[in-house]
Amino acid sequence: MHGTDRWLTHLLINSEPSDPCLGLGGLFLDRHTIPPSFVSLFDSGSRTIQTNAAVRLRRKRFRGGFLSVGLSIKGGSDVEVMGQNGNNKSLVEEEEEEDHETASLSLCNKEEDEVKVKVRGSSSGAFNVTKHLWSGAVAAMVSRTFVAPLERLKLEYMVRGEQKKLFELIQTIAVSQGLKGFWKGNFVNILRTAPFKAINFYAYDTYRNQLMRMTGNEETTNFERFVAGAASGITATLLCIPMDTIRTKMVAPGGEALGGVIGTFRHMIQTEGFFSLYKGLVPSILSMAPSGAVFYGVYDILKSAYLHSPEGRKRIQNMKQGQELNALEQLELGPVRTLIYGAVAGACAEAATYPFEVVRRQLQMQVKETQLSAMATCIKIVEQGGVPALYAGLIPSLLQVLPSAAISYFVYEFMKIVLKVEST
Repeated sequence: MHGTDRWLTHLLINSEPSDPCLGLGGLFLDRHTIPPSFVSLFDSGSRTIQTNAAVRLRRKRFRGGFLSVGLSIKGGSDVEVMGQNGNNKSLVEEEEEEDHETASLSLCNKEEDEVKVKVRGSSSGAFNVTKHLWSGAVAAMVSRTFVAPLERLKLEYMVRGEQKKLFELIQTIAVSQGLKGFWKGNFVNILRTAPFKAINFYAYDTYRNQLMRMTGNEETTNFERFVAGAASGITATLLCIPMDTIRTKMVAPGGEALGGVIGTFRHMIQTEGFFSLYKGLVPSILSMAPSGAVFYGVYDILKSAYLHSPEGRKRIQNMKQGQELNALEQLELGPVRTLIYGAVAGACAEAATYPFEVVRRQLQMQVKETQLSAMATCIKIVEQGGVPALYAGLIPSLLQVLPSAAISYFVYEFMKIVLKVEST
């Protein structure tokens, strides 16, 4: 052996475990690389160490293993990695195992992230639906309380068949029942209209967006608006008509003696059966389907026309400039235009469907023994008062609907901004 060979053999055999570079008969690569001075110890002639440039040593891949360097006279250097179990593994095999483990870990992490996203998405989706429903409910509470006196006058004309003039009827209620008489049944009306409006508004936005996705249109068409409005009206009617029937029964003659909501509910179940709560369902659906179509369709058409006008585009552009705006300033139509468009939409819907409303109220007042069909009830109303009888109370009804629809849409749009409701 040459002197350098004997020195290397002596160094590998007699190295101490505590040596920072040498231990257990090998070279650790966790913290140190092979110094150039160490390679230069060997002869550059017949005994050479040839390094393979294609092999790259990565410290992070040697998890507790050590490098074994086999020296040969002519063949070049063989680089192997010995693991803690003592098995010899080539660097390529070690890298393949590491890549496989890394890929498996990445797949597991990806699947876990997907599950978290799904859970978080469903949670946030349910929370968004709740906020959406609350926006509609608050809109109904505010608008109905504000116009409760007009609602009471409308019911007096429709249910009692009042022949008095409007101001005479107002005087009669004020004298007989006092100021609170104008808000009679308002609590029950809120119990009915709050969930009704909440479902109605939410259903319309949901149906409209789903129809737009199905057709692939970038913007909702007028036909889709009317279909979504009709579907939302039917959905809300099916779910909320029992409370409307109870309220009508309470306001009708003799309703005071039934004992409020619970008493009226119990009386109807005991005397007429459960399905008495759904009296007038057919005319209600026939009324609410076109009413919802007209109400939401007209409002959306007016809104779309404004937003596509030069003034509307300028307003939207100013809103997107990053300025801090309050909730009123964030209304796309602005406060005044939102109120006006809501009032116009409500008036159109009320005028188009009012006869159905009259028939429905009359059906809800009937008892089981003398109950007539919707068609027979309509014919009876016309026979007794002519065609104008189908529009009895339309003027006070419009006086009630105009502010009610205006306030309802305004509060709804306002609450969606305050609660940060996302589009469904």
